[in-house]
Amino acid sequence: MMWQPVSGCGDQCRDGADPHAARGVAMLRMVTLAVVLVGGFLLVPLLRGNALRALARTMLAVLGIKLVRQGPGLRPGSLLTANHVSWLDILVLLAVAPVRLVAKGEVGGWPGIGALAGLSGAIFIDRSRPKALPTTVAEVTAALRAGRTVAAFPEGTTFCGAGQGRFRPALFQAAIDAKAPVVPASIRYDTSAAAFIGDDTLFDSVRRVAALRSLTVTLVTGPALRPAPDADRRTLARAAQSSLGPSGYRLAA
Repeated sequence: MMWQPVSGCGDQCRDGADPHAARGVAMLRMVTLAVVLVGGFLLVPLLRGNALRALARTMLAVLGIKLVRQGPGLRPGSLLTANHVSWLDILVLLAVAPVRLVAKGEVGGWPGIGALAGLSGAIFIDRSRPKALPTTVAEVTAALRAGRTVAAFPEGTTFCGAGQGRFRPALFQAAIDAKAPVVPASIRYDTSAAAFIGDDTLFDSVRRVAALRSLTVTLVTGPALRPAPDADRRTLARAAQSSLGPSGYRLAA
């Protein structure tokens, strides 16, 4: 049995009207990205946290992406919960803080991105084995108790940004058990071209992003939610999602 969250977003969500870079820029960016990845993977295992953040930032810059960070900083041992739009979200979170990612198992096999997630100490969810979810929650709980910040996408799949899915509550139990704060985060892009949806392959999505003249992604973190010992994970999930505001574009004031 495969547990597979479903998104109603598809190729029709992208209007294709974004300005493109000059001829040859996309290919240059993709070649440079490959070079950065190869070089980065040689250094990251030696330097770890700071090198991983630098590599993620460099990858965004190579693709012509500007990252804007807003909101309070993250305290170690927090559960960071964000809406999910693109594979780029992984780079965004790795670029701003030392986090352990929670990701679907398939991500581990993606070229480049999967290796980055693995280097972050990613906790992979096997969606073909729903009964293994309590083990995943326990692993997240242990990481939070050890003072690691864990980042998760509770929607379970990607949406275009104009719409979003329901935050699934399972991982919020880890924050309750670890007595850890939950930090809601909004990831938004200034173009729908960034969305990894529909029949996209990773290569097609990278090529489309590389061909844009420019792209800005904004990460906004909200005030931490501090669950009571007897908190309900479903209520906590709803509170985290509601703080993102309509369609996940902005955090409520």
